[in-house]
Amino acid sequence: MTSTSANAIPERPTVAVLGTGIMGSGMARSLLRAGLDVRAWNRTQAKAAPLAADGATVTETAEEAVRGADVIVTMLNDGLSVAAALTAAAPGAQRGQVLLQSSTVGIDATAELAQRAADLGLVYLDAPVAGTKQPAEQGALTVFVSGPSAVRPLVNPVLNAIGQRTVWVGETPGAASRLKLVVNTWVINMVGSIAECLNLAEGLGIDPQSFLDVMKGGPLDSAYLQGKSAAVLSGDLTPSFALSTALKDTRLILAAAERTGVTLDLVAASADRFTRAEEAGHGGEDMIATYYAGRPAEKDDD
Repeated sequence: MTSTSANAIPERPTVAVLGTGIMGSGMARSLLRAGLDVRAWNRTQAKAAPLAADGATVTETAEEAVRGADVIVTMLNDGLSVAAALTAAAPGAQRGQVLLQSSTVGIDATAELAQRAADLGLVYLDAPVAGTKQPAEQGALTVFVSGPSAVRPLVNPVLNAIGQRTVWVGETPGAASRLKLVVNTWVINMVGSIAECLNLAEGLGIDPQSFLDVMKGGPLDSAYLQGKSAAVLSGDLTPSFALSTALKDTRLILAAAERTGVTLDLVAASADRFTRAEEAGHGGEDMIATYYAGRPAEKDDD
């Protein structure tokens, strides 16, 4: 590993990406376009294999991926998955490496992972991202970061590659994750509102496109409204943010709210809708598949 001291900060740090699903693979490609050396690992290696054609070194083990890296990026589904990846990577980890933990894992798991990182001698940056598949592939995410600012010179090339905006929230890990939960509350409530408008239009016999045309260009219109509605109307629910992941995030938000005594009725309702849609087989589709949780139940013919 290149020394991370103030006198020897690499211009192009070597980056290990642990987790190459929808988001991780997009982030890895953005890092490669920026000219950074990327080692990619995924528990299911077939998901990481396509990155080799883009110039990444695809490794068989997490230990191999992190050995000699300057920055370790984790982009996995939840705190347990990140913890398992760190355990697998531990034999290859070295003191002073920076862990850029970009998965949305909630408040408790963030604290636990920060402690795991400290035990391994890693510098922990709490760095969840806002954005979905396309922004990840374009290097256009928003990255929230909390952790020691002393490592900014080292991680800035990484942050600049994966995001169009970096928001430094504070010096203590956890602050960024708390902000991310607030941002995701907005997203989850918005997608639920879109789904319910389409449900009601269908129920009332109104062409949903009429609703979208009325909204288009007005003060209440948004690219998100038009894009998510188009996905439903076209039937293309290829996930940019999977419904099952959105359900996981609603549970993290509700757990955080409960700890603070805050009541979030809309998020609780969204969790119920996501659960129904997942149980109906839509968990792997885009989160707008919550639309299916609001359709009338089909009746069997007598």
